[in-house]
Amino acid sequence: MKPTLALAAFVLLSASAQPVLATSCDEVKSDIAKKLEAKGVTSYTLEAVPKDQEVTDGKVVGACEAGAKKIVYKRGAAAPAAAEPSKP
Repeated sequence: MKPTLALAAFVLLSASAQPVLATSCDEVKSDIAKKLEAKGVTSYTLEAVPKDQEVTDGKVVGACEAGAKKIVYKRGAAAPAAAEPSKP
């Protein structure tokens, strides 16, 4: 009887963990941004990249979409938005 109880507990815990692992990248980046801003960090970027992409100029600070992507933190100002071309 005890192995059945242990198996049932394992299945329930595994099922409840799935939504946490499949968190969207926007949600994870928002949570990380809140933590950074609470520490006084103001100049940074957070970018979601494929898990297989090599990170050379930043630090991996999280994962999202069930591990399919990772969140990369870079110090410094955010990249400026692309300017629209001027119309003649």
